[in-house]
Amino acid sequence: MIKASVSQVCLPKNRLGLMGLWFATFMVLATSATAVLEVAAQTRDQAELRMAIDAAIAEAGMPNAWFTVNVKHLETGQAWYQKDTGRSFIPASNTKIYTTAAALDMLGADFRYETSVWTDGNVQGQTLMGNLIVKGSGDPVIGGRFNEGDITELFRQWADSLSSRGILSIQGDIIGDDNAFDDQALGYGWQWDDLDFWYAAETSALSLNDNCIDFALVAQTKNMPASMKWEPMMTTYIQAQNASLTVGQEASIREGYSRDLKENTFVLSSQVPEGRTDFESLAVHNPTKYFVHVLREVLLQKGISISGKAIDIDELPILPQFEDGFLFSTFSPALKDIVKVLNKQSQNLYAEQLLKTLAVERPVAGYAKGSAAMGLASARPMLARAGVDTLHIQLVDGSGLARQNLVTSEMTTQLLSYMAHHPDEQIRAAFFDSLPIGGVDGTLASRMKGTAAENNVRAKTGTVGNASALSGYVTTASGTPLVFSMMSNHFTESSRGPRNLQDRIMAILADHKQ
Repeated sequence: MIKASVSQVCLPKNRLGLMGLWFATFMVLATSATAVLEVAAQTRDQAELRMAIDAAIAEAGMPNAWFTVNVKHLETGQAWYQKDTGRSFIPASNTKIYTTAAALDMLGADFRYETSVWTDGNVQGQTLMGNLIVKGSGDPVIGGRFNEGDITELFRQWADSLSSRGILSIQGDIIGDDNAFDDQALGYGWQWDDLDFWYAAETSALSLNDNCIDFALVAQTKNMPASMKWEPMMTTYIQAQNASLTVGQEASIREGYSRDLKENTFVLSSQVPEGRTDFESLAVHNPTKYFVHVLREVLLQKGISISGKAIDIDELPILPQFEDGFLFSTFSPALKDIVKVLNKQSQNLYAEQLLKTLAVERPVAGYAKGSAAMGLASARPMLARAGVDTLHIQLVDGSGLARQNLVTSEMTTQLLSYMAHHPDEQIRAAFFDSLPIGGVDGTLASRMKGTAAENNVRAKTGTVGNASALSGYVTTASGTPLVFSMMSNHFTESSRGPRNLQDRIMAILADHKQ
């Protein structure tokens, strides 16, 4: 008997076709069933996520507050959680997301400020017969920020540059040219009781040490005044009255500072416990004059005699002509390094300087030269290109100190998504790297510790009275990238409550396994 091999066994053609059809149908049904199960699981997971966030908001115990939360898949744009995403909120320092995104997009990550030194006179022997003029372009970081705290290092370098040219005497004034910016030194709508402090420093095209004086009150013997000193170099640009008091070491520091808003006389009345030091940076009036006053002090210290005074160019009835008198210039660190300080430390002055820089570099007709308003008008097309609803956004400053700023969480997530996919890799990286990291650095250094959000969340914080915000990026436990924006307004408790809620929602998202 001849046995047929397997290869020789054949089915009738009609039966083969039926089995193929059956198999194909089975695979389609199986695939469809799998897809349905996956969608069902995804829907169930997202429903559980929404319930968890809803519970967190309810348990936060702020029934009179307004909340918006917007969470989306960063790659697909799919909404994972949305609450009042179209309602306008005060963003506080989340405004800096808009300012830094526009500045990086429009100026580039490698943009640098130039500050130049000129004269309207000529050198005779070892004497400059004329004025020394410093022309600013808005550099916010001259001082100790990028050189281990040496506030006057650049001025000493300038003194050396003058000496190397044989100039040991100046028969004229030290003039600060701040005309790149307008003369509106304070942001629109800023509150008067903020204006003594570093976070509300005046803007100027010439800025030194964040336009602040750094005070230190060192406790002495109980019931005696603390000793007082300040930087830079105990400058005579300001006057300081020591009304401080040393108290027992069991007490807490009770801060007290004041300054007439049009003068530079400071009264320091802090109570400082024995063994402690009270540090505070306080804003000066007229940063331009402050800049050239300290420069003059450094030049004198370095052995260059000066017959004239330190002058803000706006004080002069006739502007000096110095177009042919260039001496030398200096350049700032790259914008990518500046925005890292700006966002991680939430540095308001840097944001305001950047906004006015947009006006200088990308002017728009119909606005005051070098103004915040022109900077905002210049940024508007970029924001529209990013998908922000520019018909309903309201921005009046660059830092978020103004309570007149109004945005929606949808606008912010749109802008964050755009920056995460920016076509320029340098800009994309500079923006992402500028954001504080949960539990690691910047304004998030002490938050989200011990949760899945630690060393995961990259986000910008925001706090002004009765307003708190957190917006940025987080990755789930399953590796899904999310973009989010959260804002709370009108709460009457301390800002600790909204911050705790933000951190809890971050932990929920970071723990999620979808």
